[in-house]
Amino acid sequence: MTTTRTGNLAGGLDGVIAAAKTGQRGLPPVHLWNPPHCGEIDIVIKRDGLWFHEGTPIGREALVRLFSTVLRLDPDGYHLVTPAEKMKIKVEDAPFIAVRVDQVGDALRFLTNVGDEVEAGPDNAIRVQSDPETGEPRPYLHVRRGLEARIARPVFYELVEMAKERQTPEGLRYGVTSNGAWFDLGPAEGFGA
Repeated sequence: MTTTRTGNLAGGLDGVIAAAKTGQRGLPPVHLWNPPHCGEIDIVIKRDGLWFHEGTPIGREALVRLFSTVLRLDPDGYHLVTPAEKMKIKVEDAPFIAVRVDQVGDALRFLTNVGDEVEAGPDNAIRVQSDPETGEPRPYLHVRRGLEARIARPVFYELVEMAKERQTPEGLRYGVTSNGAWFDLGPAEGFGA
């Protein structure tokens, strides 16, 4: 039986909120916290990156950003985690959306819909899979500790414009480089070669 709870998750965020108000930067160490599992909370991150609570969009960007900092992916799914509580939520695709990319030196720097800046590289890979229904590419960027951002279509088009061809064991492929790592975006025939 699944426990649904609206809970006191906000109460467990008191320390995180206090740190935010004092201007402390950085992400909370959610990977070090091992609170008891308190059930599920009716929060859904939709495929388009919007967060919903009990069927209603969460309109406060600051609250979404705060929740995004305590999001963790465990083997049994996505959870909002505080030192006191762990509550499961639903994520339809990826929890974040990469909404911008900039070439900065030899790096590709992405901005997510919740304000994270991530440089693609060996620790933050870009991967592309095919949509099972349409066959279209679905690109993703690793953000942190197993959490990914789906790369928005206009941003992916920018990557395609930056792509260079490379011969691989799978044939001629197009890809981009960032921080010394090469990321395969797809076969050359998909790029009009």
